[in-house]
Amino acid sequence: MTNSLAGLFRARRQEAAGQALLARGLHLVGDHLAERAEGSGPGGTRLLRAIGGYAGALARPSADPFDALLRVGERALESGGPGAPELALGVADTAVEIRRRSKGAWRLRGLALDRLGREAEALECYERCLELGAEAAGEVARRVDTLRRRRACLEKAAALFPGSAGTLLGPADRSTADTAAEFAAFVRARLSERGPDDPAVRRLLALHAAYRRLLERSALSDPLLGGAEPVGVTGLRRLLAGRTVCLVSGTPAVAGGTLGGLIDGYDVVVRCDAFRLRAEGTGERTGLHAVTLRGDTPWEGPAWTRPAGIRLVFGDPAAAWRRALRQRLAAGTQEHVGDASLRRPLGDPALLGEDGWDAATTTAFTVLRLLDFLDVTPRLDLIGFDDGDTLRPREAAWVRDRATHVDDRTMRTALR
Repeated sequence: MTNSLAGLFRARRQEAAGQALLARGLHLVGDHLAERAEGSGPGGTRLLRAIGGYAGALARPSADPFDALLRVGERALESGGPGAPELALGVADTAVEIRRRSKGAWRLRGLALDRLGREAEALECYERCLELGAEAAGEVARRVDTLRRRRACLEKAAALFPGSAGTLLGPADRSTADTAAEFAAFVRARLSERGPDDPAVRRLLALHAAYRRLLERSALSDPLLGGAEPVGVTGLRRLLAGRTVCLVSGTPAVAGGTLGGLIDGYDVVVRCDAFRLRAEGTGERTGLHAVTLRGDTPWEGPAWTRPAGIRLVFGDPAAAWRRALRQRLAAGTQEHVGDASLRRPLGDPALLGEDGWDAATTTAFTVLRLLDFLDVTPRLDLIGFDDGDTLRPREAAWVRDRATHVDDRTMRTALR
């Protein structure tokens, strides 16, 4: 009896500690919003929604708010605004304290530290994530490889001039920007001392070039779009012609439901942005994954490691779009990738060329409008888009005007 009571008291203390940490997470996001008034851009809007979802999960006794907390950190990194990496790191620190063996928490902490330029600490988190068997192991392992190769460039450069290396290797907590500046200054000094014909200087220049390339993009095992075949408008038409298509939302109502069998019964299942799978609720197949690039540095987001038949990436300007593809596509996780002709279908005069759709347009509506425009699918359904929060008001009105049937039982809206 005594042992049972002691176990009960321990469990209650742990539960109380966990609740205090979850409350701390809410204070973190509250302070962030109070200081920066987030929400003016599309990335900020998504962050606000994630914060609202977290607050709602805290208010429901039956809900587990841990995943919602992680989602706040992920959206903070996507938003790219001032203080966003610091917020993501605070969220990750809280999540790690709550669940020391959470792969997602260690991955988020690594991403936040990486964004802040604290490479040595980020590397430790990534390695911990891999030890726990992360689902996104390919993405994390590739980042670990990149950070290790950067460090190797520095170590080899220092070994070429052992008497002059000075602070090239620097302290472990030095930022990426400071390390890059130190390396550039080191190269200029050696070039001035010995000239460009010196063999050691030539080797140093090659190491510096390799380091700069690794700063701009992570190592990719297959440089040609992750081994995928690029497709344009004609190719996408061919891949979708005559096939039934459903666009699935990532709402809790869908994830917690029992529509998985119905969803997987379509020829092509379309999912958007970051999504989670639960076979019974969401189904398991992804025929087309659409994602919109958000923030000032969209190439710094997590790699797209979920397997998909077709990957469409929407974004502007073209240079940022190309760089994001180079850095975020994961080899072997998609068969086809939309080319530049599909990167901004709503505003491109060669496609829809419609006015009034801005950068905050949801990915779901962008891909839906594109599929409707192509007009090659005999059945085009939306599942889980009837709650009023998944689409913006104008987007939802467009869907209502063109809906041919609405089934509340299956949360299905048919456009064909």
